[in-house]
Amino acid sequence: MVQSSLSPAEEILKLESIVGRLSPVQKMLLGTDGSVTSLLEVVTGSPVEIETLLQRVVPADEAVAKELQVNPGEEVNFRIVLLKKANSREALVYAVSHTPLKRLDASFKDDLTKADIPIGVILKKHRIESRRDITSTAFLPAGQEHCRTFGVFAREIMLTRSYQIIRHGRPLIAIRETFPYNSFRDDRRVVIQTPSRLHLTLTDLTGSSGRVDGGVGISLDEPNILLEAERCEDLVAVGVNEENANRALAAARAVQKHLGLGGAHLQIRSGYRMHAGLGGGTQLGIAAGKALCELYHQPISVREIARIIHRGGTSGIGTAAFEMGGFLIDGGHSYGPGKDKMSFSPSSACGGVRPASVTMRHDFPRDWKIILALPEIAAGAHGKREVDIFREYCPLPAAEVHELCYQILVRMVPSLVEENLDEFGAAVNRVQEIGFKKIEVMLQHPVVHQLMAQMRDAGAACAGLSSFGPAVYAITDTQGRDIEAAASEAMRDVGGEILITSARNEGARVRMA
Repeated sequence: MVQSSLSPAEEILKLESIVGRLSPVQKMLLGTDGSVTSLLEVVTGSPVEIETLLQRVVPADEAVAKELQVNPGEEVNFRIVLLKKANSREALVYAVSHTPLKRLDASFKDDLTKADIPIGVILKKHRIESRRDITSTAFLPAGQEHCRTFGVFAREIMLTRSYQIIRHGRPLIAIRETFPYNSFRDDRRVVIQTPSRLHLTLTDLTGSSGRVDGGVGISLDEPNILLEAERCEDLVAVGVNEENANRALAAARAVQKHLGLGGAHLQIRSGYRMHAGLGGGTQLGIAAGKALCELYHQPISVREIARIIHRGGTSGIGTAAFEMGGFLIDGGHSYGPGKDKMSFSPSSACGGVRPASVTMRHDFPRDWKIILALPEIAAGAHGKREVDIFREYCPLPAAEVHELCYQILVRMVPSLVEENLDEFGAAVNRVQEIGFKKIEVMLQHPVVHQLMAQMRDAGAACAGLSSFGPAVYAITDTQGRDIEAAASEAMRDVGGEILITSARNEGARVRMA
């Protein structure tokens, strides 16, 4: 590894400008040239112990050989350890090291490979004169091993540094240490990871039963939104793009004003396309409001947050996905003079209407894969265009709504409970041809129709349009490579993204850090 031309202090300052403010302890852990174990014991007030997660002798690859100044193929000791509080077993630092065996004395090698002893302690025990040279300071998204080790969410920011222990002018050990950005801080923070959702269909847009709307949907594990928040004097939101930041800020302001709360700094670490049919606006808005409530200890329900920020006024699926996850059916709203609603309208035009109540929830089979195709075409209908569509096409024929209810309650739900994918898929496919979903599909770009047809032809049990699109989903219990290939071919002229995901049978994940 080539050492940075910047000093450790300059590297840390540069890192802070990218990821956000670092605490003094974080800066010390990233910049120290002394024993990390000793520093952790001072910071935590607890003895620190080592747990060896993996250790084996491996041949040095090109990168390791270059870093250690050995020949490729030479034997190196590869070790992954976890530095933990001895009294609580709390994970503190995840460390990966490479050590060339030919440079070790027998007793040093024995301690390194056979005992859970910190490297600094081994060096001291064997009276080895050495120095630490920091080669890089950086950040990376949390991977599976970090999630398991620290209990963080996927793609949370992890801080990392690499350094070499130098003896006699040559690297004795190369080490990379990693810990969560939300560890070792001097402030209280909340981290929220939302689901996304498929909206399979609205149910009743006739208004003849005294009720209107209703919806069917599935919560998805990915894509998702990751949001962090901490208290501050002002209310500020920053994120992956200006639109997301503005949405989060508007939602947080509404909750702040309604409840009389203080300020916060909201950081959107990751997100996904808005107006794609995956419910990003609802998830981001509720997450911003929920974060503010958590920071100020306000025990308010997810449904109330949604009402405050004017979400869920037509379908309650997005709100329920945030709250509980799974396969969801909501009962819509009462309709008529003096009722919840007096017109056919999307959520964006339904300020103050409570989110619809969930009438049925069931776990969605985790082994049913959901393949998402997101073509690079115009965003799905939203704003005034969405309002105009409701006005033009509603009310719908009662006969279609009656069949739609039959497809949902007589075919879709029983086949889900019995995990009969063929029957479930047949119901989803028929839903694309009736009710309001027929209108949504009819108004789509030709590539959406091609996607649905070609993904079915490739073996998907079903394919459908989520909300107003342009996201198309297919469901399968097989490998799905043919379905992916078919989706890629359908999007060849417009471009797009394919994502394989699964249902999330829980709501948003909230963690205090």
